[in-house]
Amino acid sequence: MRMAVSAGLLVAALSPLAAAQDGDNDWEGEGELGVLVTSGNSDETNINARLGLVHEVVSWRNLAEFRTFYSETEDTTTAEEYEAALETNYKFTQNQYWFLRGAYEDDRFSGYDYRSSATTGYGHRVWSSGERSFLDLSVGAGYRYNRLQQPDDDGSRTEDQAIGRLAGQFDYGLSDNALFRQKLSTEVGLSENETITESSTSLQATVVGNLSMKVAYAVTHLSDPPAGSASTDTETSLSLLYGF
Repeated sequence: MRMAVSAGLLVAALSPLAAAQDGDNDWEGEGELGVLVTSGNSDETNINARLGLVHEVVSWRNLAEFRTFYSETEDTTTAEEYEAALETNYKFTQNQYWFLRGAYEDDRFSGYDYRSSATTGYGHRVWSSGERSFLDLSVGAGYRYNRLQQPDDDGSRTEDQAIGRLAGQFDYGLSDNALFRQKLSTEVGLSENETITESSTSLQATVVGNLSMKVAYAVTHLSDPPAGSASTDTETSLSLLYGF
């Protein structure tokens, strides 16, 4: 079931990606490897890895992000998480776009077997300066499907409902070699008002060539977490980033 949900989200997001070929097949990306310190449902220091991809042409912008971290102590797994997010934007004007997004998260210590969502809506690049500084805001709606590790009070192991999504990303080039980035998103359940809020703040600076150093702080807050799970998880990371 887990793989079926994941595959469904990936197919839904990749279908428009395949159509978004305006003649330029080049992708830009970055690979990241570093140390991650977590608190909340797991208090550990781990090695984390991330791959981010961007493809942009005149009418389309496509984004993909894959992330994982794992920790083991004395043959016992103490932290394990896998995340994937795919998004395609159709730019119907220079600064306005329609988006379709699919996300999947498998965190062994969150109280969920997995969390998944699919959303679509309207986005607007409300400000930009050069190629590295911009502010994107988006609003949309979709569907959330989660599977609990243990049944809830009603004996159900699944959570599914329509959701509304608000999101923003602010990138600011501090210099030719330094970039500040802030991401914020909120997904609100339309029937049960369950809210998932995620914030990510990072600062990266070029070390040499395509190699950069990055420090980041992320917070995830669930308004109604599974029984026995913390409502807030935090992550602090220091990593090396290679752009290509």
